[in-house]
Formats: sequence, C-alpha cells, structure tokens
Amino acid sequence: MNNLKIHCLCIHDDLLEKVKKLDYLPVALGENNYRNGWLRDNTGTNISHKNKFYGEYTFHYWIWKNNMEIFNNSDWIGFCAYRRFWLNEQNAINSKLAFKDKTLKEVPEIWNNYDVILADKISMTNIKLIKILKYGKLALFKNPKSFLKKNRNIKFQFDMFHGNGVLDKAIDVLNSRDREDFRKFVNDNHSINQANLFISRSKSIVNEYYNTIFDWLDQCEKIFGFNLTGYGKIRIYGFLAERFLPYWFNKNVKCLEWPIIFNDLTKEKF
Repeated sequence: MNNLKIHCLCIHDDLLEKVKKLDYLPVALGENNYRNGWLRDNTGTNISHKNKFYGEYTFHYWIWKNNMEIFNNSDWIGFCAYRRFWLNEQNAINSKLAFKDKTLKEVPEIWNNYDVILADKISMTNIKLIKILKYGKLALFKNPKSFLKKNRNIKFQFDMFHGNGVLDKAIDVLNSRDREDFRKFVNDNHSINQANLFISRSKSIVNEYYNTIFDWLDQCEKIFGFNLTGYGKIRIYGFLAERFLPYWFNKNVKCLEWPIIFNDLTKEKF
C-alpha cells in the first residue's frame, strides 16, 4: 500500500491527464473553468479569488479550512507544482531515467526519522551583477556589502526583486514568537528551501503552520493590499510565504531536505 499522496498544483486545464499518469492528485488553482477531474481551491471556505496574489497558498488555505483530515499521521501528504517535482532518490538528479521514472512514487525509509520533508535549497548569492544594477540599485545602496556574493542574504534578494523594505514591513506585523527570529533568519542566511514545497504526515504540525502563516499574511494584506503591479509585487504573499516556510519548519520540527527537479509539464511528452 502506497502511503504517499502528492498534490500537483496546476493552472493549465490540459495537464489533467499528464498529472494522472504521474499518479499524483491533480489540483487546479484559481477561478478559471476546468474540466471534471480536478481538485479545486474554489469550493467550500476559500480564497480562490486571491490566487494571483497568493499562488499555491489558495490551495493550502482550502485544505486548512476544508480538508485537514487528509493529514492522518500515517500517509505522507505533499505538494508539487506543474514545473517542480520531487525526485524519487536523493541522487536521482543525474539519473538517465525518463522524467516520469525519476519522480517520487514511494516513501523512502529514511523519512521515518523526520517530521517534514523540504525541497532542497536554492542560493541567493548567485545573482548576476547586471541584474543587481538593473533591479537592485536601491537595495545595493542600502546594503553596499552585498556587492560581494558572500554578503547577498535572503533579505537583500527579496528587497531587490520584490520591493525595498517590503520584507521588513511584513516582519514587523509577524507574531511576537517569530518576529525577531525570522528577521535574524533572513539576514543571516543566504539560501532557502525552494518553491513553497513540503511533505508531512502530521496534522498537528501542518495545522500549526497554517494557523501561523495565514494569520501573518492576513496582517500583511492590511499593509500591502491588492493594488499591486508587476510580477515581483503581485505575488507578494506567496513570496513572503516562501521565505517563511523554511524558517518555521526548521525551527519547530525535524526536517529533511529532498531534491527537486525543474521540468515544465506543459512541454513534457509521455
């Protein structure tokens, strides 16, 4: 019996059969029309209308409000996206197997020693200087040490691409338990577990995370609202969550990093 259930989050209706061939649960985000067979984030208690601002978190909100019983302390419940997938082995990135055969299908035995699986890290340091000069002049002016790669932390990268000072304002309205710890995290660290992806089997852990993240994002809405333009700002709530997720899980539970492969399912043939 396979006790792994992966939700594949999509925004393209024509990916339904491809997701099914991977033996994943097909999830359609947002309020567009989709054929039958998709799990939707716009039923029950939902914030599907905020999808372009929240990204995948409209589905996480839906689970939190409507379907937390899927976390039953036995099955591992996880999330991937139509362009980012969990690999079946820690070293599978270099495998010559076809994409479909590389994707995670069963729970590795090593997971039994952990509470949560997080995607492997991506570095904030390898930003090309030409991009810094184009997008991050103000961020560089406020933090001139970031001219050197070793000094480009999470906060510098966020300021550069999503608005100078935005992260600081958001942290200011975070709960008192996490506020200064998270501020230290974004200043001291130079990489994050990518793409808002995680896998867990603990209802209590995930419920506590959802309570924390959605309370914070609700407070952030009062600052930034929804009159947002440009990719870096429109999805500000999803980008804030992407920085908070690795901080919160690593602080509170035992986590294992697991490799992710980038593969655009819209271009995949199998």
